[in-house]
Formats: sequence, C-alpha cells, structure tokens
Amino acid sequence: MPDSLNSISTIDGRYSKEASILSNYFSESALMRYRVMVEVEYLISLSKEKKLDGLPLINKTAQASLRKIYQKFDSISARRIKKIESQTNHDVKAVELYIAEKLKKMNKTSLIPWVHFGLTSEDVNNISYSIMWKDGIKNVYIEKLKLLLKEIKVLTVKHSKDVMLSLTHGQPATPTTFGKEMAVFLSRLNKQYKSLKELKLECKLSGATGTWAAHVTAYPDIDWLAFSKKFITSFGLKHNSLTTQIESHDSLSEQYHLVSRINSILIDFSNDMWFYISRGVLIQRKVKSETGSSTMPHKINPIHFENAEGNCGLSSVLLTHFANKLTVSRMQRDLSRSTVIRNQGLALGYSVIALNNLAKGVGRITINKQKIKNELNNHWEVLAEALQTILRKNGFANAYETIKDLTRGESLNKNSIKEIISKLDVSSDDKDLLLGLSPETYTGLSSVLARLR
Repeated sequence: MPDSLNSISTIDGRYSKEASILSNYFSESALMRYRVMVEVEYLISLSKEKKLDGLPLINKTAQASLRKIYQKFDSISARRIKKIESQTNHDVKAVELYIAEKLKKMNKTSLIPWVHFGLTSEDVNNISYSIMWKDGIKNVYIEKLKLLLKEIKVLTVKHSKDVMLSLTHGQPATPTTFGKEMAVFLSRLNKQYKSLKELKLECKLSGATGTWAAHVTAYPDIDWLAFSKKFITSFGLKHNSLTTQIESHDSLSEQYHLVSRINSILIDFSNDMWFYISRGVLIQRKVKSETGSSTMPHKINPIHFENAEGNCGLSSVLLTHFANKLTVSRMQRDLSRSTVIRNQGLALGYSVIALNNLAKGVGRITINKQKIKNELNNHWEVLAEALQTILRKNGFANAYETIKDLTRGESLNKNSIKEIISKLDVSSDDKDLLLGLSPETYTGLSSVLARLR
C-alpha cells in the first residue's frame, strides 16, 4: 500500500482520510466497476428485445449471475483489467475482454459477441462518468452539505435575536442579528442544494458518431431511439438523442457550475466567519491539545475557515475548467476531454474537505455577547438612517443632507444622538419614537428573517 506521506497530491496525502470516502465512486477501480455495470446491463437489455434474433432472452437467474460480475467487483478484478489494458492499450476494450473472460468461466460463450454490441467507447464512458458523479454527489457531497446546512440552521434559530453591528465597506452600518446573517447564507445554499438534487444528467447511447448506424444496419426494425432512452433512464439519467460521437456534457457542466457556485457561497461564508472571529464577535472553543502558533501561545487561529476557503477555491478552478473543456469538441470527437473528466473526484474531493472543515469550524464557535454590546454602544451614529427617514416622513426635502452634516464620519454616543434628536422639528410621537431607539433595538425584521425557511 502506498505511503500517503509520499503522495504528491494532498487528496491522497494530507487529506486522504477525509477524501478516501470518494474512492468508491471516483477511483480508477470504481470507474472500471461502473463500466462493467453499464456493459452488463446493456447486454441484459439487448436480450429483452424481441426483434433481436440471435441473442436469446437472459432469464432472471442468468441475469443475477451476470450482475455479480460488477456487484462482486474487487481489487483483483481491477488488476486483471489493468493487465489486459497493458496489452490492448485501450481501457474500454480491456473491460469488454474482461467480461468475455467471465462469460467463458460461466459457460456463457454464446453471449460474448453481444458484449459492447454496436457501441463506441463514449457510450460506455459517458454513462459511467455520469453515474459515478451522480452517486458521489448523492452519497457523499450532499450528505456533507446537509450536515453543514443543519449546523448553520442551528445558528439562525439560536441567534435570531442576538443583535450585532453590521459592516458595509468595513464601516459601521445598521444593526442586524447574527441569526439573520446566518439565514442569508442558509437561504443561498439551500437554493443551490435544491437545484443540485433536481438536475438530471443527460447521456447518449448511439454509436460511433451518434447515428445508431451499426445498430440500424444489423437490426433495422428495432426502435433504437426508444431502446436507448429506456436503457439510460433506468440509471436515473436523461436521454440525449442528438449528439456527435460524444455526449455534449452540457448537463454535467451545469452540475459543475452548481458545485462551483456552492463553493463561492462557502468562500463568502468562510470570509465572514473569519472576520467575525478577527473582530472578536465570535470566539472559538479551546482544544487543549492544539497549538495556534508555534511562537505565540495565546493564539487560536480560524484555521478551519481558512482551510475551507482555500479548498473551495481549488475545487472551483478545476470544476470551471471541466465545464469549459467538456462542452467543446474538435468536430465529432477528440480525446482531449478524456484525461480531464477522469479528475472529477479530485475536484469534488477538495469540496468535501472544505465542507468537513466548515462543519468543524461552525461547531467550535460561540458569540461574544459583551463584545457585540460594546460595538453597538460605541456606534450610536448607526441610528442616522432612522433619523433621516423620520425627517422625510415629516416632509423635510433636505432630510438626508441635514443628518449627513451632523453625523457623517462621526463616532457618536448615546448622549450626542439624543441631543440631535431633541432638536429635530418633528411630531412629538416621532420624536419619542426616535428617543426610544438604540442600536440594540434598531433591527427591523431581523429576528423574523432569521426564522424564514
């Protein structure tokens, strides 16, 4: 077994424990297994075509035996295919020959000519890569994302009424609640999560240049369009009838962009959490065995959010390249995309590492209520918006300019704001309303928004 310490990739090295869960879906062995599955299921589907003479119906017992070829696929199986590939120099052909070997051992040699019947490698590959992406997203990525969404949701509810100072352009703005700010991220992520779950990947099964020429020549009376659609949809995929030799991968590109958009939101989230910690608004729970700085013993660095930011960036760089590359082909087919799509798991791996770190980071934070209170009390000028709005309500045409002259660039306290309010020529009710305001109460619908779903 290779030593992870000698790996040139952090996915296989430093973060191998976190990323290894993806090997069931994105390793070369997994790709082989998916290819074998597609070939076997295709063989079984062919046998069900009544107008296809020469290939008898494969009964349920025989179907179960054939499916064991991929269901019991293991490292020995993978190594055998690699051995065959060393001779063929063609990975899909190696899979075909491997299945032929299995059929010989099962005394089903009559089925061998029908393995890969009328197919091109892309027919097998585009379906296999789509299934592996679908499975990896569903079984790993979405589960990790759901855990983070759950953690953020807890923050929105728990802190729906915890008032804090917001910053725009890095400067004190109007107050908000921490729960409401977390709810913004929760809402953004939920929208992308929903899109990711609902989008179906398109696939093709139509031969060398997407014309079904070989299929139609051999069996012109079979509705190959209907056959292909039925076969592809059986995997939970969507049939694409108009392609070249290769699937256009427009739908897969959409999924790459979706994950990349999630990465962007998570980078935004990581940055905000980093700044909250930097401001002292958030405190990180101490872990006795951990070291923050090798020279400054006092430090608890926001490493989980920094890690997430970096890994989300790496993921998005790759996914963006995939999305751009896989949707482009030189005429009907070239192989430049082949080496690119093999790295799907690498891109998703960086995202999974980021999600793990974010879940850890969120689980370690608590609100520094005294810090929040002090920030609010030090910036009574944030009520300036309320003052100019009430002046407008009372018919002042130059309301904004009046309050701007009194507050812009100033750090005002309670007394100075009250003094300004007392001199305003507004109704007594409005003056009482303003005098009753404080940074802690000027939060609008924040607590309500924090609980919106």
